[in-house]
Amino acid sequence: MAVVSRFSRVERLVGEDGLSRLENARVILFGVGGVGSWCAESLVRSGIGHLTIVDPDLVDVTNINRQLPATSSTVGLPKVEVLKERLLDINPSCQITALRERYSAGTKWGLEGFDVVIDAIDSLSDKAALILEASASPAAFFSSMGAACKMDPGQVRVAEFFSVRGCPLGAALRKKLRREGTLPSKPFMCVYDEEVLPNLGPEQDPGPGKAVANGTLAHITGIFGFTLAGLAIRQILKDKE
Repeated sequence: MAVVSRFSRVERLVGEDGLSRLENARVILFGVGGVGSWCAESLVRSGIGHLTIVDPDLVDVTNINRQLPATSSTVGLPKVEVLKERLLDINPSCQITALRERYSAGTKWGLEGFDVVIDAIDSLSDKAALILEASASPAAFFSSMGAACKMDPGQVRVAEFFSVRGCPLGAALRKKLRREGTLPSKPFMCVYDEEVLPNLGPEQDPGPGKAVANGTLAHITGIFGFTLAGLAIRQILKDKE
């Protein structure tokens, strides 16, 4: 009798060679909050064999409504450590590097060793800096635009960065990059949504380094994250054809 592996359904879809490509791929993901945590989960469940996750934050009680690592028992713990433990429980063979660090302007990570770079950072300045470095690297690059103030899952879509419309974060990024005369070195695809709903509840403390705390729902951040993972997986399979 053939041995059934945890990735037998993945192999059934992409074939033995496709599964091997996923297992050998090297992916780095910046930000494991509302979008990035679901992206990481999907990548590991799909057979990605080498994943680096980067995030400086601790789990906060306000994360529980939308972030995979956030539960009552994990409040106060580093997000990357909580997520790493979960991901290794899914696939103990996955090589996971958890870095409790912040990507910021002026930082150079040396992304040449990765096949795919994924951006799920919230901070405008940090996100702009990552866009410049990642787009100049040989790696495929995918980015999440703003996932807050949205409710309709049917409006989540994918477009090249300069074709993103109706997204305040995308517009702010383009304005910042043009103002500073530092444009991306190559085109890259983004996950975004044109829906922008008003916040109907009371204002809240956004937390350190964040301008505003907008309302967010898990099904939207999850779709953003899963879509990023899908883009990465398709690219990995396509690159090796």
